[in-house]
Amino acid sequence: MHNRIMRGAGATVVAFGLTAIGAGIASAHVTVDAPGAAQGKYTVATFKVPTESDTASTTALKLTIPNLKVRTEPMPGWTSNVEKNAKGEATSVTWTAAPGNTGVGPGQFQRFVLSIGPLPKQDSVTFPAQQTYSDGKVVAWDQSSSGGAEPEHPAPALTLTAGGSTDNHDQAAPAAENDSSDKVARWLGGAGLALGLFATALGLGVVIRKRQS
Repeated sequence: MHNRIMRGAGATVVAFGLTAIGAGIASAHVTVDAPGAAQGKYTVATFKVPTESDTASTTALKLTIPNLKVRTEPMPGWTSNVEKNAKGEATSVTWTAAPGNTGVGPGQFQRFVLSIGPLPKQDSVTFPAQQTYSDGKVVAWDQSSSGGAEPEHPAPALTLTAGGSTDNHDQAAPAAENDSSDKVARWLGGAGLALGLFATALGLGVVIRKRQS
């Protein structure tokens, strides 16, 4: 009985260990996160880059950008370079560890942040990436999922919600219209109140004159 319990416990520990290892491997991808990302809108996207090597550091990251406007966030110890097309849209962004910065060490990760948009009118958008290590190894994260199975090196991808117009300034127009309407309504309300007070005063004056006569 004791032996059966021990064997069962051992099997449970092994299964848990394999699950944990699998989860660690699955999470050790270059990923992107942008809550609320919508078609036609701008968003702030955070790319999480873990170092998978046990002996080398991540020293550079290159993202392929699908012709969007981008702004990079300053990062101490890193330089960024944005390549653009003739329209001024970004086609790639590359971060490189500055001199004196050893990069993202084994067992560590780094976040790289971009403001991007307007996002395309499609269900999702991918950002193929290249991760460079201090030993010269380059890992391409550019594979697409097929048949529901996750590839070994999936490209970072964002799922987009329907967003409407590509012009963010359109969002300010209804607010401005509502503000103007509120101002008109307040003016009319004030004018109506003034007229009401005037009519009341006029009526009291008539009553007083009748009593005096």
